[in-house]
Amino acid sequence: MVANWNGVFPAVTTQMREDYSIDYEATGRHIDRLIGAGCSGMIVLGTVGENCSLDWDEKIEVVRAAVAASRGRVQILSGVAEYTSSGAARYAREMKKVGADGLMVLPAMVYKADPRETVNHFRMVAAASDLPIMVYNNPIVYGVDTTPEMFTELTDVETIVAIKESSDDPRRLTDLVNECGDRYTLFCGVDDLIVESVMLGASGWVAGLINAFPEESVQMYELARKGRFAEAVDIYRWFMPVLHLDCCSKLVQYIKFAQMKTGLGSEIVRPPRLSLEGRERARVGVIIDAAIAARPRLAAE
Repeated sequence: MVANWNGVFPAVTTQMREDYSIDYEATGRHIDRLIGAGCSGMIVLGTVGENCSLDWDEKIEVVRAAVAASRGRVQILSGVAEYTSSGAARYAREMKKVGADGLMVLPAMVYKADPRETVNHFRMVAAASDLPIMVYNNPIVYGVDTTPEMFTELTDVETIVAIKESSDDPRRLTDLVNECGDRYTLFCGVDDLIVESVMLGASGWVAGLINAFPEESVQMYELARKGRFAEAVDIYRWFMPVLHLDCCSKLVQYIKFAQMKTGLGSEIVRPPRLSLEGRERARVGVIIDAAIAARPRLAAE
C-alpha cells in the first residue's frame, strides 16, 4: 500500500472549554490554521490530543470535526490508543466509517506487552480495516519497544506503511533502514531531534510544538528536507529550548500553554492533567516568552 505520507504532521491538540468539554469548533479552526501554515497531514487523538482522557463518542466526534475542517486538503490520521487489541481493532473499523484517512497505532495501553504480544496487537488492528497505519514507537512513555527486528516481522502487513520513531535515539533510524530497507516511511516523533532525523532518512515529522509555532516548524523542516542544513539549524537553535518541552511528562500541558501564549488556542487540559501553576508555570513561561520575543524572520520560500 502506498500512502505517500511525508512532511510535517502536527500532533493536534484537542481544544477544551472551561468545563472540560471538548470545543470541536475551536479544534477545527486550529486544524485549518495548521493547514494554512503548510502542514502536509494531521494526527488527531495522539498523546498531545489527550486520547486516553476522552470517551469513545468524544473521540469519534473529534475525528469527524477534523475531517470536516480538512475539507480534503490533507489526510487525517487518528491515534489508536485502546486498552485491548480487540478494542483497538473496533476503533480502527469505526475510523473507516467516519472518514479518517489513516491510523497512528500505539501498543495496547497499561499492559507492557512482550515482543510476540506487541506484534500480534499490530496485526489485529491492521486486520480490522484497510486504512494505512503509522506505528507509534515510544518505549520511554509507553514501556513497549517495537524494535527493527519486530518491524521486519511485520513487513508482510501491507497496510503498515510508516513508523513514528520516538525512542529518543536517532541511531534507531539508521538501524531501521539497515534492517528493513525502504519498506517503511520514517517519521521523527521527537521535536528536538528533527533536523538530525531528516539527515538520517526521516521523510516526515510528527510535531508537537508546531501547535504554537506553525510557520517556524514548517520552514525549519522544509529547509532540512532540501539539505539546507545551515539555515535549518539557525531556526533550530532558536527553537530548541521550546522543543525540549516536548520531551517531558507534562508535554501536553506545556504545548497547550505555549499555544495559549502565541494566541493559537486554550491551555485547558482534562484531568487528571491540570493546567500549570506556581513556579513551574513561571519557569516554562520564561522559556516560551523568550522564544516569542526572539522569533526569527522567516525567509520567503
